[in-house]
Amino acid sequence: MPSALPDGEPVPDDGALPSSALAGAADRPLGFYLHVPYCATRCGYCDFNTYTATELRGTGGVLASRDNYADTLIDEIRLARKVLGDDPREVRTVFVGGGTPTLLAAGDLVRMLGAVREEFGLAADAEVTTEANPESVDPAYLAALREGGFNRVSLGMQSARRHVLRILDRTHTPGRPEACVAEARAAGFEHVNLDLIYGTPGESDDDWRASLDAVLDAGPDHVSAYALIVEEGTQLARRIRRGEIPMTDDDAHADRYLIAEETLTAAGYHWYEVSNWATSPEARCLHNELYWRGADWWGAGPGAHSHVGGVRWWNVKHPGAYAAALAAGRSPGAGRELLTDEDRRVERILLELRLREGVPLDVLREKGLAAARRALTEELLQPGPYDEGRAVLTLRGRLLADAVVRDLVD
Repeated sequence: MPSALPDGEPVPDDGALPSSALAGAADRPLGFYLHVPYCATRCGYCDFNTYTATELRGTGGVLASRDNYADTLIDEIRLARKVLGDDPREVRTVFVGGGTPTLLAAGDLVRMLGAVREEFGLAADAEVTTEANPESVDPAYLAALREGGFNRVSLGMQSARRHVLRILDRTHTPGRPEACVAEARAAGFEHVNLDLIYGTPGESDDDWRASLDAVLDAGPDHVSAYALIVEEGTQLARRIRRGEIPMTDDDAHADRYLIAEETLTAAGYHWYEVSNWATSPEARCLHNELYWRGADWWGAGPGAHSHVGGVRWWNVKHPGAYAAALAAGRSPGAGRELLTDEDRRVERILLELRLREGVPLDVLREKGLAAARRALTEELLQPGPYDEGRAVLTLRGRLLADAVVRDLVD
């Protein structure tokens, strides 16, 4: 089952934010995340807030249907306009994620984007992304998205090896994601990402190299590569616990990361976040950078999280409960928290240290500064940026990023 939502204080029925949340808003970028919670099948490793038709049957009736989902989500976009009042900002990024957004009709995704444009306006250079599974799009679908204002697509490839895809319960055939890149380019998409997962049980170094080679042959301008995390409660975790498949160890994860870094760098991709590489600054995912830099975003959809001016909130998880709240004229928010200055300082270190630019040393406390000096001598931080007042991870530091962060937040 999907992971539980955190605790928090109640969200007002009208979704109103404290006045402090909008103070200085004009100086911060604003993005929208639009969550589509539907999947054709559940992948064995996934614990996202997603639902198959079987899982929804009898648990929400027509309110949980994907047939009218776009209209429900548009209701929340209109609620966002009311909550943010006369906030003058145009939206800098829109990211449609899931689930599998492209299980909806292309026209539905375009209408959702149109509601953001109508209520808030889009910046002239706005980045507009949708995630897509390779088997859920074709040239006509991609062309409809491009014509409707989308300019970036993120394709879930995960692996080029059939036996690895089988372990992950991915249903597309090897070669289909690469074909989708070509179709997206032909449709006029400026930016295309391929998502990869490394460390799947049964994957070898050669399997991983084959996946990277397939990516390079396809020629996207952005690559994301994430270590497989086995989440409790997933089918994959149960299979490992029963001894059906082996757990991949940390050393193998590190080896695969080094292979990715060497291969992608040699091909002209540059890391800008620990798990992300791009061919140019323009090819970076601007929406994710909003998250990593603590900007403002409104997350619409079941279970979606939002952050505006130090207030973070999250929606009810189930599509039926989400739709029922909006139909009753209430915010679908399940809970929220007001971040303290210390919360925001810690989160800044957690997130910005993962970036190529790193985090300013003046954000660290005394113990964190001492830890940074140790990390420098252990070659976990780069000396040049350190001398200029920034903590920036070395390649070795990237492999140990979580441990470095834990030390620096003290």
